[in-house]
Amino acid sequence: MTLFEPSETQAAVQKTARAYAQQSLAPDAARMDREQAFPVEHSRALAELGLMGVNIPESLGGAEAGAVSYALAMMEVAQGCASTAVTMAVNNMVAETLVRFGTDVQKTRYVPEITSGRFTAASFGLSESHCGSDPAAMRTSARRDGSDFVINGSKQWISAGDRAGVIIVWARTGAPDSAHKGISCFLVEAGATGLHIGKKEDKMGLRASSTVALTFEDLRVPASAMLGVEGQGFSIALAALDGGRIGIGAQSIGIGTAAMNCAVRYAKERSAFGKPIGEFQALRFMLADVDTELAAARLLVLRAAVLKEAGRPFTSEGSMAKLFASEKANRACDISVQIHGGYGYIDEFPAERHYRDARVTTIYEGTSEIQRLVIARDVLKER
Repeated sequence: MTLFEPSETQAAVQKTARAYAQQSLAPDAARMDREQAFPVEHSRALAELGLMGVNIPESLGGAEAGAVSYALAMMEVAQGCASTAVTMAVNNMVAETLVRFGTDVQKTRYVPEITSGRFTAASFGLSESHCGSDPAAMRTSARRDGSDFVINGSKQWISAGDRAGVIIVWARTGAPDSAHKGISCFLVEAGATGLHIGKKEDKMGLRASSTVALTFEDLRVPASAMLGVEGQGFSIALAALDGGRIGIGAQSIGIGTAAMNCAVRYAKERSAFGKPIGEFQALRFMLADVDTELAAARLLVLRAAVLKEAGRPFTSEGSMAKLFASEKANRACDISVQIHGGYGYIDEFPAERHYRDARVTTIYEGTSEIQRLVIARDVLKER
């Protein structure tokens, strides 16, 4: 495979995702955004199409189509509805984390539930209100009590935490000053005694994707609920986020592409001073820059996905992809609103929704500033 021509499998996955995104998601996206309606039925439909486990073995209900197929599918789904793409992204990330680090029992218990859509969602419980970019400072604790662990604490900004069938929860099993070395992670099921779901956040964008706080009050799980080994939680989180950044980069490209397409259509249809506004050089230069930047972002995301699929290190490349794609998607959405003029500022046109949806991509799963730290560390190490 080259970066320019997908394989037969990758093209089939992309085509499947594109068809559903354009025929079913795009027409429903504005309604879901206005109503803050979680895409339950769409999530199940994506699962039926194999898109909730694109890089998951067939034996566990996945498509086993690889990381590149996943990135291509995410670009398409995000074009149709960025909120639905969030659920797809987190479900795939949680499933992949379980496949990589889970026991056979854990994988068999949870992964098919995610890939089949029987679990509407899965969640990733890492961030806390005081430590988004510094997970080593987490305060949620898990105290051993006989053959169990008792979890106390809280998590913040958890996507689909109110919908998840299973949540990966990171907690400190070591001393309070043990930093990243004392962190482990556990699998917590929906409805567990001691699990409390906070209010649904009223967000700027991605409004059809629920975001909640989670609180744990003496929540008891058996030792068998630990994912990986004790003290391995921090490295599991980093590994999951490496792959997750490919997904967010791809999601960003999808949002930016949708915004670009809206701008092109409007530039062709809207006339001013006796001709379509797309004939004015100022707008043509805007569109040329956006198209170039999104094309470069696609190649960065696909490069990281190719490396991941080949089993090669991709931490820096994943950060480059997420950084560049998210920032250029935000620029694409900003320019789309500008080209629409006053209509770009009201919800009659989708440009304003794309603008709102894109904004968080430079924040979640590692801010742009964190991505630059990761990249710079690798640059200095290599030189």
